[in-house]
Amino acid sequence: MAQAIGVDVGGTSIKAAVVDTLSGELRSERVQAATPAQATPDEVVEIVAALVAELQTGSGELPVGVALPSVVIDGITKSAANIHASWIGHPAAAHFSQALCRPVTLINDADAAGWAESISGSAKGQRGLTVVTTLGTGIGSALIYDDMLIPGSELGHLEIDGHPDYERFASSVARERDGLDYAEWGIRLTRFYQTLEHLLSPSLFVVGGGISSVADQFLHLIDVETPLVAARFHEHAGIVGAAGYALAHREV
Repeated sequence: MAQAIGVDVGGTSIKAAVVDTLSGELRSERVQAATPAQATPDEVVEIVAALVAELQTGSGELPVGVALPSVVIDGITKSAANIHASWIGHPAAAHFSQALCRPVTLINDADAAGWAESISGSAKGQRGLTVVTTLGTGIGSALIYDDMLIPGSELGHLEIDGHPDYERFASSVARERDGLDYAEWGIRLTRFYQTLEHLLSPSLFVVGGGISSVADQFLHLIDVETPLVAARFHEHAGIVGAAGYALAHREV
């Protein structure tokens, strides 16, 4: 049975569910807890362990994948976005694995969304380069080439038009902060996607994040030549991608 537990660690909440990794469907209720104000490794690991224990069915230990707002290299978290700075350089995979008494697979949250969309979402079967973006607190990105994930892109941090960290100017949170209507936001997003188009020549853009559930309100306002579609998984992308990635990379 192709099931695994996916956990998505976000800036405001930590969410988890059992996932059918072939279809991308959740096979349990989604459980969640508030992200601690400091979100230190000890605090986050404790909450994740409790959520996984709540989901465990007793029919054998399911693989566990955790999506984090951090660049992850060889199980080490190399950055920290909306979590405590002590995550930087932290042996996170070993920490989670010790607490959960099983191997735990880590993945960047935007890369998890990209994995989900490439395996059973809007980018499934797409040839060439697909750029998956998540519009939220920032702008996450994942690169998929012929169904292969190229991790760690962090394209939201590009400098564009004098904005040294463009996600701060064009994210979903930036739209709310600056009181933009969708047309005004579309102008900012157009500059972002046109820049990616010029640099990468992708075959497809997939736009995700929770805001993608209302993609019909703004997607048509982004003026690019590359086909651009809404993500399938919206706010569940991190859970689905983390679970699928864990199953694909489990130790045998």
